[in-house]
Amino acid sequence: MDEIYTRLDDKQTERQLLAGRLNMLFRDRHAHAYTRQLMEVEARMSREAWGRATDASDLVHGEVISLRTTVLDHRRSTETSESRTALQGQITALQGQVTALQAQVATLQGQQG
Repeated sequence: MDEIYTRLDDKQTERQLLAGRLNMLFRDRHAHAYTRQLMEVEARMSREAWGRATDASDLVHGEVISLRTTVLDHRRSTETSESRTALQGQITALQGQVTALQAQVATLQGQQG
């Protein structure tokens, strides 16, 4: 007989535990719904932030390429100017040599003539 009462007490205790858990879950359902809503909002905001970061990265990449092109064009322009200046110096030196040679030719022609 004691065993039957013990089993009944165990069943009663088990039912009380299950009822307590069920009541706790029922009370917490609003908190769980709010937590789910927060997680969904956070996930949406995270996706939006990722999209914006990707757009910003693409924009910066385009700007870097544009600046790189500008720098290369400037470098080529500078190199061209430096080459032009060097060539002008060489032309001036050659013109001086031509003038000197013309003077020598004139002198030689004057001596022969």
